[in-house]
Amino acid sequence: MAWRLRLVPEKTNIDFFKLQFVTFGLSVFLVLASFALVATMGLNYGIDFKGGTTIRTESTQAVDVGVYREALSTLNLGDVSISEVFDPAFRDDQHIAMIRISAREGEEAVTPEVIAEVEAALKVIDPAITFPAVESVGPKVSAELIWQALLAVAAASIGILIYVWTRFEWQFAVGTVAALLHDVIVTVGVFALFQLKFDLTIVAALLTILGYSVNDTVVIFDRLRENLAKYKAMPLREMMNLTANETLSRTIMTASTTLIALIVLLIWGGDVIRGFVFAMTFGVVIGTYSTLYVAKNIVLFLGLDRSEKPKGGKKGGGSNHEFANIDA
Repeated sequence: MAWRLRLVPEKTNIDFFKLQFVTFGLSVFLVLASFALVATMGLNYGIDFKGGTTIRTESTQAVDVGVYREALSTLNLGDVSISEVFDPAFRDDQHIAMIRISAREGEEAVTPEVIAEVEAALKVIDPAITFPAVESVGPKVSAELIWQALLAVAAASIGILIYVWTRFEWQFAVGTVAALLHDVIVTVGVFALFQLKFDLTIVAALLTILGYSVNDTVVIFDRLRENLAKYKAMPLREMMNLTANETLSRTIMTASTTLIALIVLLIWGGDVIRGFVFAMTFGVVIGTYSTLYVAKNIVLFLGLDRSEKPKGGKKGGGSNHEFANIDA
């Protein structure tokens, strides 16, 4: 018999509802605390949401992000993001970088004097460097990006609500979307608490968390629907526990393998993607928790209609199926 890795026993009998008011109360507290943190401490917006300037550099020398960052460290700039641009169409001696600088505190945009200082500092370390493009983003555009980010998260949540509602029952849809919003709100609260940079890459991470979490939740709900037809006399709470235990190995294995890749990126992926990877790492953890302790709890609180629907009658006779009395 082939050896197989198991992170959990083949059969488990964990009572996920034993402390349901504690776990659900903790979730409610975390959501409210997240709202309070965002309202009082605010988010540490990045250049995308705060406004700033993007400078495109080009040189025949290879881009060294660390050297560029060190050259700019003495200029008392705002947030600085440096990334190298790769394109197969570039020549062998064509090296492009994008330097994004946020406006200083109390200023609406990066001044031409600051841009000149940045260009002069980079020319010291690379005399061949040129600056083919300089673009600025003002506060008005940044405010629009914030609203668009909120609309993106809201649209994704509504789409998931409609999908789950049409595939399952409305109680499942409400439980799923509540768990997803719980994941997103708590993740944003962590960014407010630690004042981590919040930009468009974090919005992308939040949308990815929605997709990951809904996949995890739908797997459990799909098994629950099968068990509803299989164990018609079993109390709903016991059936939900059975379903969660039956899918626990898959849930833990999926979360663990995803976390392995994310932790590697978090340690060695570099500064450019660290915020995105951190949001994803925390989202996987909180998403697994909400799948087991939030979504099912809400469905249990709402209850399910487990009454048998009438089946079709004899062929050619008076049919008594659920659509029989609807006028054409």
